[in-house]
Amino acid sequence: MPLAARALAIGLVALAGILAGFLAYRHAHAPTAVSSPADASPAAAPPAAAPDASTPDAAAANGTAATPDAPAARPIPDVVPELTLPNLAGRQTSLRQFLGHPLIINFWATWCAPCRREMPLLQQLRQAYHGEGLEVVGIAVDFRAAVADYAAHQGIEYPLLIGEDSGLAATEKFGMQAVLPFSVFADAQGRIVAIKVGELHRDEATYILGAMRDLAAGRISLTEAHAGIEQRLRELSVERAKARARDS
Repeated sequence: MPLAARALAIGLVALAGILAGFLAYRHAHAPTAVSSPADASPAAAPPAAAPDASTPDAAAANGTAATPDAPAARPIPDVVPELTLPNLAGRQTSLRQFLGHPLIINFWATWCAPCRREMPLLQQLRQAYHGEGLEVVGIAVDFRAAVADYAAHQGIEYPLLIGEDSGLAATEKFGMQAVLPFSVFADAQGRIVAIKVGELHRDEATYILGAMRDLAAGRISLTEAHAGIEQRLRELSVERAKARARDS
């Protein structure tokens, strides 16, 4: 694809993310949600995305992230899909090669302020949960040069894959629209346990990772993990909204 066309594609993704953030700023804080499909039923609905303050109210209403007049997103898959993208060195890398242990897949871009704010937390989580095998993989909806410069400046240590003009297609494989950031939490078997749309907060990540630990130990089922995460993320979202109201 010519450079001008690629720049236009990336620019459109950026514009969509900025528009979503602007609309969210004008609306009340949307509660966070994760749906809880049945474990054993192959026809069960997959876990829906978890909208928060960075997504429009319309997205909260139907459980998916969307931009105005955007086409309906694909269903969120039950497991991490097959996805191959180049890493910073340009080597084609399959996302599924990171399975076998707990995984956070973070979609981001250098132009996205909430993405940049949450990256230190992602680094800290990777270090804190190293003993449990947690891996973090960033997928940048951005150009390689910009990502390489930013990663070097910030000292990002976890693996990064580069979307460039394939970034939008990568988000769609997870049933998502062009709203950044969002983080996919998957267990060692590759099952998607939660998708958090918007900036990830420590208390949210701690709860989700705790639920994944209980799931791995057999203390709860996948259905119970989904339900517990849904409830707790809603509670945390409300608590943050109240705190902002008190501080305003």
